Amino acid sequence: MTRAEQVRLAQRMETIGRLSSGLAHDFNNLLTAILGQCDLLLRRLPEGEPARKGIEEIRTAGERAAGLTRQLLAYSRRQVLKPRVIDLNASVTSMVPMLRRLIGETIDLNPTLQTDLGRVEADPSQVEQIIMNLVVNARDSMPHGGRVVVETSNADLDETFAKRHVPTRPGSYVMLAVSDTGTGMNKATLARIFEPFFTTKQLGKGTGLGLATVYGIVKQSDGYIWVYSEPGMGSTFKIYLPRVDAEVSLEDARETPPPLPSGSETVLLVEDDRTVRMLAGEMLRMNGYTVLQARDGREALDLVRRHGQPIHLLLTDVVMPEMSGRQLATGVADIQPGIRVLYMSGYTDGVIAHHGVLDAGVAYLQKPFTADFLARKVREVLDARAGCRPAGPAKEG
Repeated sequence: MTRAEQVRLAQRMETIGRLSSGLAHDFNNLLTAILGQCDLLLRRLPEGEPARKGIEEIRTAGERAAGLTRQLLAYSRRQVLKPRVIDLNASVTSMVPMLRRLIGETIDLNPTLQTDLGRVEADPSQVEQIIMNLVVNARDSMPHGGRVVVETSNADLDETFAKRHVPTRPGSYVMLAVSDTGTGMNKATLARIFEPFFTTKQLGKGTGLGLATVYGIVKQSDGYIWVYSEPGMGSTFKIYLPRVDAEVSLEDARETPPPLPSGSETVLLVEDDRTVRMLAGEMLRMNGYTVLQARDGREALDLVRRHGQPIHLLLTDVVMPEMSGRQLATGVADIQPGIRVLYMSGYTDGVIAHHGVLDAGVAYLQKPFTADFLARKVREVLDARAGCRPAGPAKEG
């Protein structure tokens, strides 16, 4: 691919990414309402009630739809990541048993891992998503069996490589490669494989989001991905993630969730989507909170001035007409010093994240959310150490 073709491809991918982000935002508002109403209905219906089965099926379908929107956010580089220093060899090794079950007995899986591999800083769950999606893609290209090699190595990319692989920057990287002996791809397919919903599979056999998700995660992690393939010659996907000189982070201990918390504080809920606003208000009231509701920033500020009583938490959407959630939080804090702030949004562009990573101290709730998750997050923010007022979003967009 020529330099001009690489630039055009990058521009097209960026345009599709912006479209995907907007779609994911709108769908997340709808899914918040669907999943939330299911949660409320299931709380009210006793076990054994015949209607519960239908509601549970609706909720399951909603969760699958939410998974698709997460993939769109990954592609558009608008998700919130939780990076830490990891060892890619450990990530691959831990996944090998599951991957072997996934690809079946007719395909050999061969990990080839460099022993003195450098470290990378990335979200562990997203790295696992990359590996799984690439191995599944390889499996699908070998319907009659074959071989998959998952390889890691250190890589020092020089100026020559960078010039041939726009927009790569020279430097020290860790390479993760997945190769297969499958059917391979022609140039026309190679030019489109990372586009959302593009697939060469039969109708109903795939969403076309697997490789798009990989592309988005790699780009959001400041990495690069290149594909080498020819018809009948198999394919190789090479991912380069920046190498870091740091020790592997210790994984947080996973504890049993505590009982669902409740409270009696006053919450100011500001959301321009009426369905989400009414739903979140009902969820909060079910847990004992007094809820004040507003549809935008100006209405919220008027309500705070008229209320005259302490308001303990501002729960606000980030992107709203005329006034952003961050601007609103500043205005409310001038009237009610010390108020806690919890931001929520269906997408996470530059308004709430810089390269997908939120500033330390920012309390954030990703749509769609469940009634239980909302209850725990609200309680967590209210119980935060006194004097630690949540910061505003990382960046205005």
